[in-house]
Amino acid sequence: MIMAGPKKVLLVFLASDSGVDGARSLFEEQSKNPAAAWMNRNIGNLIKRTQFAIPPLALLILASTEVDGVEQTICDLRFEELPLGESWNLIGISVQTGMAAEAFRLADLLREKGFRVVLGGAHVTLFPESCAMHADVLVQGEADDIWKRVLMDLRSNTLKPIYAPEGYPDLTLRRPLKTGMLRKQRYFTTNIVQTGRGCPFSCDFCNVHILNGNRYRKRSIDHVVEEVRRLGSLDKRIFFFVDDSINANEEYAQALFKRLVPLNITWFGQATTTLGRQPRLLETFARSGCKALLVGIESIEPSSRDRHNKTQNRSTELAESIVAIRKAGISLYGSFIYGLDGDTLATPSAILDFVKTTQLDVPGINILRPNPGTTVFERLREENRLLFDPEDISAYRYTFGQKMLYKPKLITLPDFIDSYSKLTAKLFTVRNAFKRGLTAPSVKPAVMFFNLFYAHLYSLSRHDLKKQLEPS
Repeated sequence: MIMAGPKKVLLVFLASDSGVDGARSLFEEQSKNPAAAWMNRNIGNLIKRTQFAIPPLALLILASTEVDGVEQTICDLRFEELPLGESWNLIGISVQTGMAAEAFRLADLLREKGFRVVLGGAHVTLFPESCAMHADVLVQGEADDIWKRVLMDLRSNTLKPIYAPEGYPDLTLRRPLKTGMLRKQRYFTTNIVQTGRGCPFSCDFCNVHILNGNRYRKRSIDHVVEEVRRLGSLDKRIFFFVDDSINANEEYAQALFKRLVPLNITWFGQATTTLGRQPRLLETFARSGCKALLVGIESIEPSSRDRHNKTQNRSTELAESIVAIRKAGISLYGSFIYGLDGDTLATPSAILDFVKTTQLDVPGINILRPNPGTTVFERLREENRLLFDPEDISAYRYTFGQKMLYKPKLITLPDFIDSYSKLTAKLFTVRNAFKRGLTAPSVKPAVMFFNLFYAHLYSLSRHDLKKQLEPS
């Protein structure tokens, strides 16, 4: 029987239980300390705002899909509770592998309460068989096109158990993003823009090329400019371009950001260090309002870069590229991965020297995450180096460097944890936070706050990693 009135769809975004969403220890004993619990709770709230909490773009794209007779609502669990007192015809959950166990627990609970649940996202695309028992409907792949089919089938009560695209969606079609449904005050900005998808590179620790293809697919420049103009009229704050590498196609990026210069926006984004060797594009970025970029340095060890197929930048060019970008007035968050297969106990000293030489504004020191579905996960499994059961989805967990998931190749586990802890303790101090804030080329307060919060987050990391070495 078809119900009268519009069908109501709730789209749910999960909050992680550590890092920028949680800022807490993974161990029970610390949370029992009232002072520590109070500090973690309040610092966590500050981090969510100051560390650039942005809306979940994937769910925003779905919610912007219009079908007569269907109303969609986004529930961001970083800021609100599930509104289970309402009658939802369908509840969608985006599933990431590091949060899959939590997503499944929520999905099971909702189904027990009588709600129909649809699961989508990266984990569903890669591992649909592990998701089927937890959902009434599965959506695989990029859902820009097929979500409309889901909503139409919901309206006619003909939902199918699985929806999968025949190919990648056509990004040249006009698909306006509707941000009016968001509560703006929750986020650092609601001005989030994606200009393309896919990656021509195949780093073995990354799944972007697996999920979105090995070819860079571009949106229409006219559509992007129109979207920037429209979003800017609704929210006067900063723009965040969420592309993994905004400079991946130099010709396209040059044409796009040249068009954005007259709009007088301020924007952040993510790029490769190759930008430092693209002087014309770098100058256009600066003129168009770019103030900060995240760049993936990953490793400065040539053997590690080669071993993990990180071939797009030679390590000898990294430092001069970073210096060039900062000279253009753009602050840099440089993301390292310590513990790659060519890394040794000499690597931390090399990282410290690199940060000092380049004056990198925010150095992020990550531990390799062997995400299921990536080449490095399969290789580490074959080499018997994983520290979690690869068949147990609940065993893989996203944390802020708080849990070792594998055995490094050239460093023993105790030595690695000790050297990682010493490295982060040296890099992230209150003194360094203020120093980096004062010397940053732009957005000085943001750089200072990033470093201050990282001093706290890395202290949690050191605490939890050492706990992992204790006998169970």
